Amino acid sequence: MYDTTDNGLPDPRLDAQFYDGVPTKRLLAWVADTVVITALTFLVSLMSLGILFFFYFAIWAVVGFLYRALTISLGSGTWGMRLFGIELRNGRGERFSGSEALMHTFLFSLLNVIPIGLIINAIMMLTGQRGQGLHDYVMGSTAINRPAD
Repeated sequence: MYDTTDNGLPDPRLDAQFYDGVPTKRLLAWVADTVVITALTFLVSLMSLGILFFFYFAIWAVVGFLYRALTISLGSGTWGMRLFGIELRNGRGERFSGSEALMHTFLFSLLNVIPIGLIINAIMMLTGQRGQGLHDYVMGSTAINRPAD
């Protein structure tokens, strides 16, 4: 597996390969996920015979929340994260459970609607040893390069 700190996550000094490039991969994953969410929202709106286009941004937020919560709970990462070879781990170094995925998604969504939250997240991901955003830090979780298991 990997050398851990006292909390179960890979130690960034002993196992730096788990954190190499993770902030960039998270950004690319976010872009990929945004494209998927936008496409899903468009399809949902289209299937309603266009009625939901009047509520596009609200539907986009709901679809985005459901997409993130479901994909993270099923594979400890969104499709974008999986595409770029990263996954989320809780403070014990384990993959996320359903409730952890919901909480992570809620905190992520909350910080994304507050401009200062976005800035704090970006700074923390770029400067921290583990590349954690504020929502990760609060939960004691982080994103790592997917181990070979």
